[in-house]
Amino acid sequence: MENRNLRKERIGVVTSNKMDKAIVVAQVTRVKHPLYGKFVLKTKKFVAHDEKNDCNIGETVRIMETRPLSKTKCWRLVEIIERAK
Repeated sequence: MENRNLRKERIGVVTSNKMDKAIVVAQVTRVKHPLYGKFVLKTKKFVAHDEKNDCNIGETVRIMETRPLSKTKCWRLVEIIERAK
C-alpha cells in the first residue's frame, strides 16, 4: 500500500460565510520588514469547503488541503477550534 503525502493544514479566522457550503479563512502572520524592522501584518485568504454551513464570522478554524472542489476551493474545514463570541 502506497502512503499518501502529508496535506498542508492552516489555522485562521473566518472572514466570510456568505456563500453556500463555502467559507473564506484569513491567515494573518506578523513579518518583520527587511529594511525598517517594523512588524507588518500579512494576510493570506483561503476559500474552504464547509459541508454543513456551520461556521460563522470570527470563528477560529483549522482547514486542510484537498483536491480542487471548484475554481477557487481547494481547502476543506477540519474543525472549529474556537466559536465566535
